[in-house]
Amino acid sequence: MGSGEMVHRGSLKKASPGKATILALGKAFPHQLVMQEFLVDGYFKNTNCDDPDLKQKLTRLCKTTTVKTRYVVMSEEILKKYPELAVEGLPTVTQRLDICNKAVTQMAIEASQACIKNWGRTISDITHLVYVSSSEARMPGGDVYLARGLGLSPETQRVMLYFMGCSGGVSGLRVAKDIAENNPGSRVLLATSETTLIGFKPPSVDRPYDLVGVALFGDGAGAMIIGSDPVSGIERPLFELHTAIQHFLPDTEKIIDGRLTEEGISFKLARELPQIIEDHIEGFCDKLMEIVEYSDKKYNKMFWAVHPGGPAILNRLEKKLDLLPEKLNASRRALADYGNASSNTIVYVLEYMIEESLKMKMKDNQGDSEWGLILAFGPGITFEGILARNLIV
Repeated sequence: MGSGEMVHRGSLKKASPGKATILALGKAFPHQLVMQEFLVDGYFKNTNCDDPDLKQKLTRLCKTTTVKTRYVVMSEEILKKYPELAVEGLPTVTQRLDICNKAVTQMAIEASQACIKNWGRTISDITHLVYVSSSEARMPGGDVYLARGLGLSPETQRVMLYFMGCSGGVSGLRVAKDIAENNPGSRVLLATSETTLIGFKPPSVDRPYDLVGVALFGDGAGAMIIGSDPVSGIERPLFELHTAIQHFLPDTEKIIDGRLTEEGISFKLARELPQIIEDHIEGFCDKLMEIVEYSDKKYNKMFWAVHPGGPAILNRLEKKLDLLPEKLNASRRALADYGNASSNTIVYVLEYMIEESLKMKMKDNQGDSEWGLILAFGPGITFEGILARNLIV
């Protein structure tokens, strides 16, 4: 596994007393880098499939997803050791979990280590752990293995969030915010880790929707440190988490449908998903924006850290809210560089958001918008949103 780290510039704005802030970010990836232009031939070779129609469809999808590169746990070595993973209908959940449980723990450890290094304080200062994954299943859960792998104190208070899909990263951030604000002096490590290997399958004419996932999803891990009242001169707050809300849409449970089967996890995303998000996004965002008196549709006064579920979702959100194209730059860059890495992706978006803000400041001595929204959409259908302040602008 390989890790990435980012050295953050010092903050220029002070955080509000008692409000949770993101104090550091970190990320990590498996070693296997997949270039989108070579994905189709490699996937069909590895699964011993020669269906020209399916191959043509995946080729089209790979272009429309806008993904350029992704990291994946799956490798030729794994397929040589477990050839049954590429065979239709074989029970392989045991083999998949043996691989995935270890892989997500290792990536989570590396992302957390990168985050702690960026934070600048010692690991013994972490008081709480929130762990998010939709790619493993075991008891005890991955939170215990992550805590042990990092060397956290046995008294570290842990929370697990399993199978929340793409909304998991922002869900975890909401939980971490509550913990930080209700436990003065606490420092919460939020870690997310995902791999698509848990649902890897050969192409099938009976499951054409599987090809969307093949063209879109990637693997990796992300981490954040969250705490209130940053220590001056030591901690550098990046974003203040002002208000968090969650909303689920009744009767949409089958729109994002995931099931753990004998062949791993099977996902099905309905075609209506982008339209449903478009239909409800305005009202959801307005609830958060009213708090800072931006209720009169001043969407372009905000920054937008949106989980890039796919280009269709970003395009519809941009059109519905009449956003300037640059408002979703961070989301589009994360999608191009890492694919949709489920719960992890919001970490990558926030890193790019910081980079975009610093570029803007150096360009015209003014930062990007101070207030903004951190958004993600997951099974339920569930909307997760956080009203945030950019403390680097």
